[in-house]
Amino acid sequence: MNFEYFLAKRIISSKSYKSSVSAPIIKIGIAAIAIGVLVMMITIATGIGLQQKIRDKVVAFNGHILITNYDSNTSEESILPISKKQAFYPEFKTVDGIKHIQAVASKYGVVRTEAYFEAAYLKGVGADYNWQYFNEFLVEGKLPDYTNKRNEDVLISQYLANRLNLKLNDTFQMVFIKEDPEKLPNIITYKIVGIYNSGFQDFDANYIIGDIRHIQRINKWDDDQIGNFEVFINDYSELNQKGTQVYENTPSILNTQTITNKYSSIFEWIKIFDTNIYGIIGIMILVAGINMITALLVLILERTQMIGILKALGSSNWSIRKVFLYNASYLIILGLIWGNVLGLGLLFTQKYFKIFTLDPSVYYVTEAPVYISLGYIVALNIGTLLLCLIMLLVPSYLITKISPVKAIRFD
Repeated sequence: MNFEYFLAKRIISSKSYKSSVSAPIIKIGIAAIAIGVLVMMITIATGIGLQQKIRDKVVAFNGHILITNYDSNTSEESILPISKKQAFYPEFKTVDGIKHIQAVASKYGVVRTEAYFEAAYLKGVGADYNWQYFNEFLVEGKLPDYTNKRNEDVLISQYLANRLNLKLNDTFQMVFIKEDPEKLPNIITYKIVGIYNSGFQDFDANYIIGDIRHIQRINKWDDDQIGNFEVFINDYSELNQKGTQVYENTPSILNTQTITNKYSSIFEWIKIFDTNIYGIIGIMILVAGINMITALLVLILERTQMIGILKALGSSNWSIRKVFLYNASYLIILGLIWGNVLGLGLLFTQKYFKIFTLDPSVYYVTEAPVYISLGYIVALNIGTLLLCLIMLLVPSYLITKISPVKAIRFD
C-alpha cells in the first residue's frame, strides 16, 4: 500500500479537516481553481471560435486562394476576363488537397427601388458554384439555381434588404454604368429568391449573388470568359503551402493570392486572439497556483505536530511532502471538476441558445461563437494540474525545515 496516499486520504476524509481553521482557505483555493478553469475554457473556446467563424466567412466570399489576372485593378470589379479553358479547371489535379475550384465575376452597380438606392457588387456565379457556406447563411427563401438557362434570381443580404425595404420575392432594378458616359447604362430587373445573413457586415453590405451570364453579357465576354477563380482547400493549416503550389501550377500570365494576404488586416487582428488566450491562461494559472500555495502552507502549519511525529517515527522529508502534495492534488482535481462542469455548461448553453450577442460591425459576427474540442479541454486540465503541482513543490520544502522536537511540542 502507498503509505503517503493512504495518510493523505485519511486526512481528507476526517471531520476535523472539514471544520478546521484551514477549511475556508481551502474552499477559496478550490474556488480559485474552478474559476480559473472556467475563465480559461471560455477564453479558448470563444477565441478559437471567433477566429474560425471570421475565417470561414471570409472564405465563403472569396475561397482560400484567388486566381486573377496580373493587372493594376484594386477594386472587386472584374475588368479583364480570364478564359475558363485552363489545365487546372474544373479540377486542380496537379495539387493535392484542393477541394473545389469555381469561376466567378463581379460587376459594380446601383440597386434602385422606387424609394431607395444603394451601391453594391453583383457577384456572378455559375453551375460550378459551391453553396456550402451560403446554405448556412440563408435565413429566408432558397438558394438560386444557375444550372439551366440564364435567369434573374438573386440572393441578397438581409442588411441590404432592410436598407432598401425589400423582402422575399420582391423585384428591383440594378443599374450598371458603362465606361463610356455617353452610352446608356445596362438595367436589369432582378427577383429576390433568397435572403442571407453572414453577420460579416463588410461583405453583406456589398454583395448580391446573381447569374454570371449577366456579367458576361454586359461586358460582352464570351461564354468561357470569367473574372477570376476561387480555390478551396481541405486543410486551412496548409494554406501558405497550397498557395505556393497553386501559384507554381498556374500559367505565368495569372496571379494567385491567399485570403490571408488579401485581407491581411483582418487576419492580423484575429491573430491577436492567440496572444490574449496565452496571457489569460498564464494569469489564471498563476492566480490559482498562488491560492493553492496559501492553502498548502496553512495545511502544513495546521499539522505541524503530525509532521514532527512522522519525522520522529522515521519518515523522510520527501515522504511527508508527498502526503501534502497528494492532499493538494485532491483539492486541485476538485476545483477542476467544478470548473469543467460550469465551463462546459456555459459553453454548450451559448452554442445552442446563443445568449451572448456581439456587434457585427466590430467583431464580424452576431453572437459569440464557441469552439468545443476534447483535445484542448484535456490538455487544459492536465496542464493546470501539473503546473499547480510544480508550483507547490517550493512551499512544500518548508517541511524539511521543521524540527521533530519543536514540532511535537508545537501548540
